[in-house]
Amino acid sequence: MIKRIGLITSGGDCGGLNGVVKGAAQMATRKNVQALAIPNGYAGLYNLVDMDSLVELTPSRVDTFSIGLAGSEAGHSRVKISKIDDPDKYNRIKTGLAKFDIGGLVISGGDDTGSVIVDLDHNGIQCVHAPKTMDLDLQPYSVGGDSTINRIAEICRDLKTTGRSHNRIMVLEVFGRYAGHTAFRGGVAGEADAILIPEIPVDFDELYRHLKKVYMKRVIESDVNAGTYTIVVAEGLKDASGKEIYDDSVPPDAFGHRKLAGAGKYLVQELKKLLKADDEIKSFMSRQGMFVKGHYEIPEVRAITPGHIVRSGFTSAYDANFGMEAGASAVMLLLDGLSGVTVTRFKNGKIHYMKVQEAIKQRYVDLDQVNLYEQLGFTFGRVRQEFSPGRQEVTERIDRIY
Repeated sequence: MIKRIGLITSGGDCGGLNGVVKGAAQMATRKNVQALAIPNGYAGLYNLVDMDSLVELTPSRVDTFSIGLAGSEAGHSRVKISKIDDPDKYNRIKTGLAKFDIGGLVISGGDDTGSVIVDLDHNGIQCVHAPKTMDLDLQPYSVGGDSTINRIAEICRDLKTTGRSHNRIMVLEVFGRYAGHTAFRGGVAGEADAILIPEIPVDFDELYRHLKKVYMKRVIESDVNAGTYTIVVAEGLKDASGKEIYDDSVPPDAFGHRKLAGAGKYLVQELKKLLKADDEIKSFMSRQGMFVKGHYEIPEVRAITPGHIVRSGFTSAYDANFGMEAGASAVMLLLDGLSGVTVTRFKNGKIHYMKVQEAIKQRYVDLDQVNLYEQLGFTFGRVRQEFSPGRQEVTERIDRIY
């Protein structure tokens, strides 16, 4: 019988995590089980044996934070247990858990976190996974995705006011690593003109053709000669050769990931080259009364990188709900004796789950959905594809949109 559970949030923070923490703690209380927060992610789990005490997530304690706020009341770190140079690390973790009489763990995180859960489970440590990643690249929906998409859309919309005021081309670089879900969905919701994702290596000639056509049309049709063009680009941008853009000066993290930064800056440089080499742009600038030789010969191109702003502060209503359900469901699975599984949803009175090693297999953007939005005027940095969708009648309700 489990009388105490440990709660860990790991990897990157995002919206919805406090919902997981609160949902898990409240369900544990309902089941007469104590919920203890293990701080600092897997670093805290490894160092548990040296800690004097842990915070119990009592009803009074969980009442002090809101599921409407992003971040995690339990705290994070990016530590991969298997990489720790300690041959006795798993016994050390077990000793720490025994010290606090913790019979199982609820762990919320993404694919890296999930890979450690698989590792812990194989080493006899009972744990259940509540899926979390703002990148949305797990097989099930993961808490944090909707919140991030809403933030990206909001920033994209806001940038248009400053872009139009200065007739600028605005480039918004966002997180996403190897899958472009948040750039895609956030860019669509923010009505960006171009959305560049890792799944589609960018054809700069095609991107420039679209930019030039849309930008010039807007300025010409404006009675005050005002227009802008907005690009949302995922940090995992690939050029036409398929090469990733990343910061060589920063070594890979504990999970072997490169720091994928610089996509926005790279894009600005490439667009400026194309604008400067295009005589028609200078003629256009002259006709619109914008051209000043040596000072203002091409439209300004600016890159904005909101970085951690898209994962902080705000939790969407969807993520608040999903987080609570995932946390509560994880506790119930743990108390049923399950381990090494990921909660996928709670529906029709049933907790749905799958093996963690299956849940963390990377999921990419559906290019058929991209094709639909290309027909609606968005560009994804490639020549528009043929569009001939099939037809299928369904009788069941469809819940997932991401």
